Amino acid sequence: MRIIARLHGYPPRHNAGAEWMVHSMLRALVGRGHDVQVWLSRYSGDGQPYDLDGVHVVPLQARLDFASAVRTADVLVSHLENVQSTTALARGYGKPVVAICHNTHRPTFRDAASGGTALAVFNSKWMAYEAELFYAEYPKAVRPERTLIVRPPVFADEYRTKPGTKVTLINCNVEKGGKVLEALARRMPDTEFLAVAGAYGEQILPDLPNVEVLQQIPGSQMREQVYAKTRVLLMPSSYESWGRAGVEALASGIPVVAHPTPGLCEALSEAGVFVDRNDADGYEAVLRKLMQPAEYRLASKRARARSSELDPTEELAAWCEAVEALA
Repeated sequence: MRIIARLHGYPPRHNAGAEWMVHSMLRALVGRGHDVQVWLSRYSGDGQPYDLDGVHVVPLQARLDFASAVRTADVLVSHLENVQSTTALARGYGKPVVAICHNTHRPTFRDAASGGTALAVFNSKWMAYEAELFYAEYPKAVRPERTLIVRPPVFADEYRTKPGTKVTLINCNVEKGGKVLEALARRMPDTEFLAVAGAYGEQILPDLPNVEVLQQIPGSQMREQVYAKTRVLLMPSSYESWGRAGVEALASGIPVVAHPTPGLCEALSEAGVFVDRNDADGYEAVLRKLMQPAEYRLASKRARARSSELDPTEELAAWCEAVEALA
């Protein structure tokens, strides 16, 4: 099969959870022998097409004709801002469309229900439930022909390492908890912190002696550059539909201290340590408790157990079979 994806950005230049999730899913299709291409809709720093794990990526700067590629496709895939335009183009060529849904915001469900979506993929059980509520509230919305749950695939072996010494936040914008990290670093000068810049949003990167700052790190380098330095991962996000970074950290037995969004509660389950993002005292108390060797060993054991439960093999196989059934 020839599978064409229309996305706004892609690794390794654009490093966000949604894009690495899609790459994991497209990589699985490549592994089954399919021709998979990604056509970008925004300008990036890449002027020429490139390959990543067998996925052929065509930057917008290459000035190639996306419509011509669509004519040769068996299936189209899209997400986020490109779902509506991709679905409209697909209708003109009679091609089936897969919409990958990364959040529960109304435009996500509206776009997936715009008509012509053959398969909608939700990244969590709670998100699939929220979609059902949306369709019940808006009965005129055209339901996707089929839905599937695929949790962001994380193969533990690709991330497992020996934990380091730092308290880490990945993507330091306000909504992900940049101010929380800064406040904790000021309150705990005796603790090492790691601030990793994200792919979007204004980044809060503290200029403090106990904070190491890293710019965007490609997913293939997260193990060596981030998790090998991390003892505890912070996820004080105001919103997370899942929380891929948390699952990546669990692979190494790294405890995750998170704000209890529905997505993070589902992703981390009993391995998570949940504290309201506005409770700085609570975060400090948990971090100091995890400095105790016995407490850390217990939290690390729970993290590894949850990581084992989240093996993505079966869900990726179901994903590939669902796409193959559209041809």
